[in-house]
Formats: sequence, C-alpha cells, structure tokens
Amino acid sequence: MTRPVHITRALISVSDKTGLIDFARALAARGVELLSTGGTAKALRVAGLTVRDVSEVTGFPEMMDGRVKTLHPVVHGGLLALRDNPEHVAAMKDHDIAPIDLLVVNLYPFEATVAKGAPYDDCIENIDIGGPAMIRAASKNHAFVTTVVDVEDYNAVLAELDANDGATTYGFRQKMAQIAYARTAAYDAAVSTWMAKAIEEDTPRRRAFAGTLAQTLRYGENPHQKAAFYLDGSNRPGVATAKQWQGKELSYNNINDTDAAFELVAEFPTEQPACAIIKHANPCGVATGKTLAEAYARAFDCDRTSAFGGIIALNGTLDEATAKEIVGIFTEVVIAPDATEGAKAVFAAKKNLRLLTTGTLPDVKAPITTFRQVSGGFLVQDKDNGIITEHDLKVVTERAPTDQEVKDLLFAWTVAKHVKSNAIIYVKDGATVGVGAGQMSRVDSTRIAARKSQDMADVLGLAEAPVKGSVVASDAFFPFADGLITAAEAGATAVIQPGGSIRDQDVIDAANERGLAMVFTGMRHFRH
Repeated sequence: MTRPVHITRALISVSDKTGLIDFARALAARGVELLSTGGTAKALRVAGLTVRDVSEVTGFPEMMDGRVKTLHPVVHGGLLALRDNPEHVAAMKDHDIAPIDLLVVNLYPFEATVAKGAPYDDCIENIDIGGPAMIRAASKNHAFVTTVVDVEDYNAVLAELDANDGATTYGFRQKMAQIAYARTAAYDAAVSTWMAKAIEEDTPRRRAFAGTLAQTLRYGENPHQKAAFYLDGSNRPGVATAKQWQGKELSYNNINDTDAAFELVAEFPTEQPACAIIKHANPCGVATGKTLAEAYARAFDCDRTSAFGGIIALNGTLDEATAKEIVGIFTEVVIAPDATEGAKAVFAAKKNLRLLTTGTLPDVKAPITTFRQVSGGFLVQDKDNGIITEHDLKVVTERAPTDQEVKDLLFAWTVAKHVKSNAIIYVKDGATVGVGAGQMSRVDSTRIAARKSQDMADVLGLAEAPVKGSVVASDAFFPFADGLITAAEAGATAVIQPGGSIRDQDVIDAANERGLAMVFTGMRHFRH
C-alpha cells in the first residue's frame, strides 16, 4: 500500500493551461498514456500529442454544456479502486475499468469570475463539479493515485518520476493529496462566502476561510513562534499585493505593521499628501503637507524617538526628495503606491530597508470581513470603514469649533480609528502632536499623549508643547469629565468624541466651563 506506484495512465483536465503542453509532453515521453476532456484534449492534440477522450473511455459524450463529462463509474472507479484489494480488482475487470495513476486537474476559475464582478448566473456556471469530485476521489486513494492541482507542482512531479524510475513514492502522494484537499476546501470556501454575500446572509450557519501560502516566515511575533503569511485572494492593494524592490524578507511584525500603516494613510485623498509612521501597529506620527517630504517631516517630528525602526506609509508616489529625508534614520519598511527611479536610487544604498509599491491605494469604504481567532472559535465582523464628515458632526457646546478646528478634528478622528483603544490623539494644523494608545484608562491615554507632545517640544526646541492650541480626538466617549479636563489642562481647545455616555452632560459642562468646543460623532472606533 505504501510502495512506489508507476505512472502509466494520466487523466488531465485543466482550466489554466499554463505549462500544460510541456508537462504533457514530458509525461508522454516517459510512456504515460494521456486521457483528457474538452478544451484540454483539443490543446494537446493541436500540440501533436496522442490523447484519448474521456468520452471514448466512458462510452458517454460530454453533455449538458459540459456539466457532465467525468462523473462516471469508469472514471471514478479508475481513481478509487484499491489495487491490492481482490474484490476491487475483480470489479475493474468485470466492468472494463482501467486504473488512473495520475490526476491533473485545476478548477474552473470561480474566484477570478467573482473578482471581475461577473453576474450571478456566470458565477454559478463557473462552479466546478466534476473537478472537485475527481480530486477528492484521487486524493482519498493516494495509496495508489497521485493528484496534481497546481501548475507549480508540474516540475515536482517530473522530478519525482525521474528519481524513482517512473514512479511516485507514498510520501509524495500524501503531500500532493494534502495540497489537493486544501485546494478543494479553499474553493468551497470561496463559493460559500460569495453565495452568503449574494443572498445577503450576514451570519451564515457555517463559515470557511482559506489562504494560499505566500511565504514561510523566519518566526512569528517572537523567535520561538513559527509563522507563515497566506494570501486570501482578495487582491486588496497593500502588503499582500505589493512589489518589493529591495531589502531583506519581511517579518511577521513587518507585515502586520505595514498593513496598519498603509490602511491608515489610504484614508487621505491622493491630492492631499499624507504620511503615517507606525510602530508596533500604532501610529507614532501622522501628518499631511504640501508635499510628501513635508508630510513625512511633520509626521516624524511628532515622535522622533519612536519613529526609529518604524514603518512609513505614503499616499502618493515616493519621490527623491522624500526618500532623502527618510534615509536620515533607520526605517524598516516604506510602502507607497509608486516610487520614482530617483527615490529607488536613494534607497539602494540602504540594503536592509524594504521598499514596497502597490500601484494604488485600497478603497477604505469597501466592505471587508475580518476575523480573529479565540480559543475554540473565531470572531467575525465587518471592517471598520466608518467615515465621518463635517455634516455628521453635532456641536454640543456653547462654542462651535472654528473652520481650522473642524479640519483638525476630522483629521484626528481619522487617525483615532487606527490607534489601539483607549485612544487619544492631539492634532494641530493637520499633524499629530501627541498620541496616547492602548491604555486601560482613557485618562492615562490623555496624559501620555500630552507627555508625548512635551517630549516633541523638547526634541525640537519649541518654546511650548504643540498640544497648546491643538484639538483632541477620543475613539470612544469620555465616561467621566476627568479625561476631558486633563486634555483641556494640556492645552486642547476642541474635542471630538462619539458621545453616548450617561454622563455626557457632565463632560459638556466641563467643556463649557473651559471654553472648549466639542462635537459628537455618534460613532466610536474601538480597536483592540
């Protein structure tokens, strides 16, 4: 049962014909008989290869627009028969069923059909039936059958045959079976996820998530943790789709932080140059400017200490001037939609700096499902793509914010969405001047952010902390007036927060007593 199995007969039926002819020609050269269906058989014949149609073997024509062609006992018997079981062997002889030693199938392009926004009926027609049935049958019988579902495994199969005198080993067949089952699982996950969305089923009874290995990572968050990076096939612009121009391989933490940085900077329109600097998944500086170089400089000034070894994201094409500013300190990763040749040349001297370009920015309004594992299960939710505009703001204090304060309040609110809760963000003239993240107490976050602003003043040699005259955003409501009072004492002049506390009036009264303007959004941005 675990002995090598010589490949004498292969059934090939593929949608993706990349590498098909070379692979089939190599099999034929090794004496393998080729069976095939429809378009695959035609392509093989055009290439001059001898191939038998499955319909010739089964005695039944392809029918129902190709929906039925391989669903036949002669095919599945050839895949499922146990060659060392006398009863199976007798059944094969009685019903003229020949064994199939190698199955090569890749499935109808369902995921690609959905990705291009095809109509419902077109998506349905691209759900493969015969392919998954054969893959599962062959993989179950991996004691005798080798299953191939990915083009990238063609060369591995040929190498295996060459190393074993035309046979495959049991360990190889096991590995290929595991890959095959993962492929059908991912395929079914894609179909079920698409259908749930199509019928507007927000909480289906069962959910399936799947991914394709992009790279094995050196380790996870810490060196003793194994890790890998998988792609979900969504092609959302970001670290998963980016082209890496230089630098060593990305680490687990690099990938996580780069994703956080790029998602944040994508919140700002491309006509408004913006830069976000991330450290440990939290922004340590975010700013806009007339140019990307100016935006970077202003973001860097917010917390120069934390920016060291950070991740930088830009919402426009990285230019040479900005690149020259960035290389002034050690930076792990820079990600942007594009980069000029001049910028690449500047970075070339920094061999450890990774430069990634994505071609475009992600759509921050696009509906996305996110999930997080917990013991015994996982949590699923919509991505936080809530956006507040000036028209959504509710002024709750005696003083309304000025036009500049409104701009800064909206900026601070945008940044707050990307800061770990409890989050407090001070902003002045389109740049963060103090960030307090991830504290158990909102008052502590307020104090830390103000302390960061004083540190900024000390580093830059400013006469006073830039928190003076700033605005402040809180990702959730102030449960008591103490947090707002702390922000006012630090020098904030306007506040943006969700509102909704039973003590809202106490907080409003405290703001009025201190001459602060405050607006409610009616939306919170918890990020854990």
